[in-house]
Amino acid sequence: MSSLVVIVADAIVAVLKAEPLKLDAVRGYRPEFELPELKTLRVSVVPRGIEITSMGRNANQHDVSIDVGVQQKVDPNDAVVLDALMAKVHQIADELRLRRLTLPENGSAVWIKTANEPVYSPDHLQTKQVFTSVLTFTFRIVR
Repeated sequence: MSSLVVIVADAIVAVLKAEPLKLDAVRGYRPEFELPELKTLRVSVVPRGIEITSMGRNANQHDVSIDVGVQQKVDPNDAVVLDALMAKVHQIADELRLRRLTLPENGSAVWIKTANEPVYSPDHLQTKQVFTSVLTFTFRIVR
């Protein structure tokens, strides 16, 4: 049996790969890439954390947090490309917002919240010429 955070991360990957986004999303633990690898858009899905709260004798609430990173090497002065990447981040957020993920063995996970602070990394853009944005999604499972 897989870890609950891995199961939720895999379910998010499935959503990102499906219509309408059709992204080449990959689940991993260390989303580090060499600059040549970032010539194309990279979408990384990484388990972040889990918070478990008792709901009584027979059930617990599991709030699972997953990071979705969006990265691509860019010209930091190309506002058109940067705007398109920001739009892609927004599309990902919208696709997962209010979503109920179907989980094998564990029923479903319900979206609770999305965080995207900061909306991109100014440091990565300035020093590496890489657009980096990380969305953190929290989904709730009761079991």
